[in-house]
Amino acid sequence: MVKKRDITNIISQQFGRFASKEFPSWFQNIVNQGYVKLMGLDMKEFNEPSSYSSLNALFTRKLREPRSFAVEPDALISPCDSLISECGDLDDTKALQIKGMSYCVNELLGDKIDSDEKARLKHGQFINFYLSPSDYHRYHIPVDLQVSKAVYIPGKLYPVNMPSLNKRIDLFIENERVVLECETVGRRRFYMVLVGALNVGKMQVSFESRIQTNASVNEVRLYHFENLHLKKGDDFGCFEMGSTIVMIGEPDMLELQIKTGEKVRFGQTIAKLL
Repeated sequence: MVKKRDITNIISQQFGRFASKEFPSWFQNIVNQGYVKLMGLDMKEFNEPSSYSSLNALFTRKLREPRSFAVEPDALISPCDSLISECGDLDDTKALQIKGMSYCVNELLGDKIDSDEKARLKHGQFINFYLSPSDYHRYHIPVDLQVSKAVYIPGKLYPVNMPSLNKRIDLFIENERVVLECETVGRRRFYMVLVGALNVGKMQVSFESRIQTNASVNEVRLYHFENLHLKKGDDFGCFEMGSTIVMIGEPDMLELQIKTGEKVRFGQTIAKLL
């Protein structure tokens, strides 16, 4: 189904053009330093703000040195620097975007994910990772896995901050998203859902260049993969501004080591695979 572009998409596209523009170095340095100060970015692990040729390059900055993480196969690490806005058990097929605001996981995943695969998630577990504009914006693989499908679902680009989560029902379902169908080495099924937000010009997925978010493509698209194996810690893309990742797994798959409201960092062990 083709969806009409929303004003939130247009605003985000315009912001994306500004953020991607490379201004003269003296002015770009003012922009970058201003953003760092305004948003309170911690740049200890990154290059100097003046080294980035655009605001977008600063948004999508890479770590200067790789972070260490637990190598044990049953250790699931955080895919990003973020706030755990909600986590816990699904109520049948319902998850929380925030306390008191639930949504249907089947609708979040969309029609391109098979119903029998969705059924495997009933009474499963979920984790919401909220990346603020001040966070490191790249995302990484949380455990050795195989990706079998990616689904691009067009939508709006409402903000996904706490005030918006508290007042807009089904926010994650309304927003643009990329759904990744994954399987662990132990053949446990889970999904990672990249959720777009206001001023997120793009969600990059490094292993599938055909996925172009907040662009002229405005219909659901499905991509199949064979033998696409990714390793824990692999960098597989970034948000071009802050946003949200939702992780949804089968029941009794994880022993969570985090709680709602906790700040986590990429590489931190957040759960044990059972």
